[in-house]
Amino acid sequence: MQLVKPLAALALGLAFSLAAQAQKTELTVYTALETDQLKAYQEAFNKVHPDIAIKWVRDSTGVVTAKLLAEKANPQADVIWGVAASSLALFDRNSMLQPYAPLNLDAIMVQYRDKKTPPAWWGMNVFGAVVCFNTIEAKKKNIPTPTSWQDLLKPEFKGQVVMPNPASSGTGYFDVAAWLQLWGDDSGKGGGWKYMDALHQNIAQYTHSGSKPCNMAAAGEYVAGISFEYRGHINKSKGAPIELVFPKEGLGWDLEGFAIYQGTKKLDAAKKLADWASSKDAMLLYGKNFAITAQPGVAPKLANIPADYESRLIKMDFNQSAAGRDRILAEWTRRYDTKSEAKK
Repeated sequence: MQLVKPLAALALGLAFSLAAQAQKTELTVYTALETDQLKAYQEAFNKVHPDIAIKWVRDSTGVVTAKLLAEKANPQADVIWGVAASSLALFDRNSMLQPYAPLNLDAIMVQYRDKKTPPAWWGMNVFGAVVCFNTIEAKKKNIPTPTSWQDLLKPEFKGQVVMPNPASSGTGYFDVAAWLQLWGDDSGKGGGWKYMDALHQNIAQYTHSGSKPCNMAAAGEYVAGISFEYRGHINKSKGAPIELVFPKEGLGWDLEGFAIYQGTKKLDAAKKLADWASSKDAMLLYGKNFAITAQPGVAPKLANIPADYESRLIKMDFNQSAAGRDRILAEWTRRYDTKSEAKK
């Protein structure tokens, strides 16, 4: 008899546990967030909403974008959290997003959210261009520290530059879009394409992800890795022998943004996630990784990022980036794909 009570209690506890799990709402969240960010964001959200579970579907921006477009007729996502605003604008053009004004929308700067009311998407934080420059390897090869995009065209950089493939990486795409905006597009004939033609001569590889070029430079595999400031800041903070170069012509950039997927059957839970993800608590978490958050005055000064970083960002039109995406990527692939990292 003494054994029955513990067993009965165990069974009862298990029943309660299973019931609690059954009552949880599971949101399928598509993301391009870095894997070292997912846990912190999810844990913070679940402290407020323990009844909502997150099932992450993660890859690089270009892969997530292609996956969502391919699934348009049979959507699998409930929420898109941490995907480039240029991709979110593309989804909006395809009527794939559910407009929603989160509780904290008024605190988000107008330049960092969709202009419609209510917005189809809104931004979390800016991620912008940086060149991770390995000072040790550069000294061995007698390569001077670059200060501009044009410096990367010099003969001494031949075979020493890596950058992300814009078809798979949001970082790669905003680099290309920025160069075309800075120096001209003209359907493959403008100065932006001439710049990339010259840069291609010095490129060793176009990588799948935006982080990898900085990681490769940090490891000494190459001297210069075109990447984004989060990865550069993290690698330098860990002691990598790199300098972060912010080219003087101006920096391409994008926003990590949030949107609810049109037609989700879990709209109430998705709205709760949107409300939290736009909150100051969430912005404080984003600010641990990025120099600029969509809510002003939240992000602390990051040691490796210049104080005038925001003023170095060029003006980017996300709707224009979305509208020209297919044409730009087709032209880029035709010209440069021979040096791309093999697809996974």
